[in-house]
Formats: sequence, structure tokens, C-alpha cells
Amino acid sequence: MSRVPASTEARLLRRATWRLGLQVGLSVAAIVVLLSGLAVFMVLRSQQDDVTTLLQQAVSQADDVQDPPAGVWLAIQGPGGLTATPGAPAVLPDRAALANVAETGVARTDEVRGGGAVYQVYTQRRDTQLVQAGLDLRSNNDERERLLAAMLVSGGLGLLLAVGAGVWLGRRAVAPMATALGMQRRFVADASHELRTPLTLLSTRAQVLRRHLQRGDSRERLTAEADGVVADAGHLADILEDLLLAADVRVDGLTTTLDLVDLAARAAAAGTPAAAERSVLIEARPTVPALLVRGTHGGLLRAVTALVDNAVTHARSSVAITTRRAGTTAVVEVSDDGPGIDPAVLPGLFERFSSTRAGTEPSPRRHYGIGLALVSEIAERHGGHVSAGTNPDGGALLTLTLPLADAGQ
Repeated sequence: MSRVPASTEARLLRRATWRLGLQVGLSVAAIVVLLSGLAVFMVLRSQQDDVTTLLQQAVSQADDVQDPPAGVWLAIQGPGGLTATPGAPAVLPDRAALANVAETGVARTDEVRGGGAVYQVYTQRRDTQLVQAGLDLRSNNDERERLLAAMLVSGGLGLLLAVGAGVWLGRRAVAPMATALGMQRRFVADASHELRTPLTLLSTRAQVLRRHLQRGDSRERLTAEADGVVADAGHLADILEDLLLAADVRVDGLTTTLDLVDLAARAAAAGTPAAAERSVLIEARPTVPALLVRGTHGGLLRAVTALVDNAVTHARSSVAITTRRAGTTAVVEVSDDGPGIDPAVLPGLFERFSSTRAGTEPSPRRHYGIGLALVSEIAERHGGHVSAGTNPDGGALLTLTLPLADAGQ
């Protein structure tokens, strides 16, 4: 399966976030527009009904043209002629509507424009009279324009808020995906780093076994080397299992009681062939018979092995693994006689791919990869911590501290 670069993943996640945000925003905007349109329609319909009702009531109740309802002008045409409310606009009364109703006898509603205004006119026959009522619609139109402006402003603001909320929700929705991708990259990086050392040790043991076979060494010697290959293969299987357990956040797994003295001895034995290739001697120095802690076998063995491997890589001739008890904690100290660690890099030593030059000497840059970062994560997962310093006689000193299994008893 091809691996997508982290930058490409980040770009795709950002694009997905914005796309999701815009989709949510546009969906909300469409709903807002639909509801706003429905609200405007209902308001306009209500206004129209109110105007129609007002004009009909004015026509039915009019005895004369002198006292119409507010904003209404009346006109009455009878046998004595046509009279209209004083001060009526020039376009009122609507003589064409009066003539039509006089001819047909059917009431009608019309709109009349004049003088920059729009008037709604209702004309009805009443006995021997024609009664007409007109209403200036400017206040209604102004109210409608204010309503539309308010709808437009609120709709635009709602759209912006909807897009913002959509982007925020999109980020929250995509965050688990980003976390999952980050965990996947981290798992791949951890696996590639953690498998490199045991595979190297296994290859070294296999090469040593082949040389013994070529020399025709004794059966006991061959059996011992074969047992070492089997042990390293088992170590490799433990690492794979622990990596899978570490990748599953639902797994606790800190239920097994383990002996750090035994783990230190195993790490020393596993690192001896590679150390011998570099002419480095590994020595395990237990100060107590046993140090019992709770945790995962593969994880703690990985942590100690990583400390030993780091020490072997930078040692000149020797590496010491000291196991001791300090109050309610178990301590594993791994020291080497190498160039030591620059104090300037100590605060970030347990960050991934930390590197520095040893002191001011023109020596190669000392790399730490992600091994020490993994040791720190394993220690934290087991309720402990890891620290680094310098030996009084020179060289690096890495210390793994874990709570004892009987600390709470």
C-alpha cells in the first residue's frame, strides 16, 4: 500500500474540512432562504388580507365620505353625483373602476399609481350607490422593504455564521480522521525503528551460527547459538505484539508482574553479539535479587533494549546496566564510556529524531532517532519516567524509573 506524504494528508484534511464546512453552510443557507421566503410570503399575504379587509369594511360601513378610517379615502357615486373625501389624491377616485362596477355590478379590486405612490382601490355596488375606498400602500411597501432588507442582512449574516459553524464542525468531524492518520504514521515509524534492532541482532546471531557451522564447532556450541536465534525470534515476536497493543488505545495490559533484573539481563544478552562486533563489553550489575514491576513484557524489554542499544552505539569500550531499588521505585541505569551528551540537548533528548554534536569536538553528530522517545512513552505508560545525564567519569547515563509492583502495599 502506497504511503501518502504527511503534507499531502494535511492538505487533503484541510480541503475536506473546508468542503464539509461549505456544504453545511450552503445547506443551512438554503434552509434559511427557504424559511425566509416562506416568512416573507406569509407576511405579504397577511398584509394583503389586512388591506382587503380594511377596504371592504370601509366600503360596507361608509355612510358618507367625511369620516373614513385612517389612511383611507372614500368616494360615493349616487343619483346626486360623485363625492370624495376632501384632500384625496388626484388619481382618486378611480372613475374607470366606478364605471366598470356600474356596468357589471361585480365588486373589484385595483391598483392605481400616481404621484409617486401606489393605491389599492376597492369598488362595490351598494343599493343605488357605488362606493369606492382607496388606501395608500406606501407604508405597507416601506414595511415590506424593511422586512426584505432585514431578511437579506440576517440571511447574509446567517450564511457567514453557517459557513463558520460548518468549518468548525468540519474540523471536529475530521479531527478523529487526522488523529487516526497520525497514529498510523506513528505506528509505521515505531515499527520500522523498533524492528530494525532485533532484526539486526537476529541477523548477527544467524551469521555467527553460520560461522560456527562452517568451522564444525561442537554440538553444544551450535545448540547454544541456535537457542540464541530462537530467543531473538521470540523477542521480535514480543515487539510485534507490543506494537499492536500500543496501537490499540483500548488495551490496558499493565497487569503482568515482571522482574526488571531479569529484563536487564535479557537485554544485555540480546545486545552482546552486536556489541562484540564493535568491541564493546556489556555488563549487567544487579544490586538486588529482583525488582518487580507491573507492565507489558515486550514494552519494558523494548525500553531497556533501546537504552542498551543506544549506549552500545556510542560507547568506546563498555556499557554497564545497573538495576537498583530507590524507595518505592525500581531503577535501571544504562551508562557508557562514550562522548556523553551535550547539556544543551538534554531538554529535548526524548523528542523524536533529536540529534546533537558531542561537546565541541569535531565528532559525528550523535543521533537518537525515535528510540529514546519510545522509551519515554513506554515509561509514561507504565507510570514512570526516563531521564538522561552524564557520568562523573564521562559518557552518557540514561535512567529508567518505574513504580514497584508492591509500592502500594
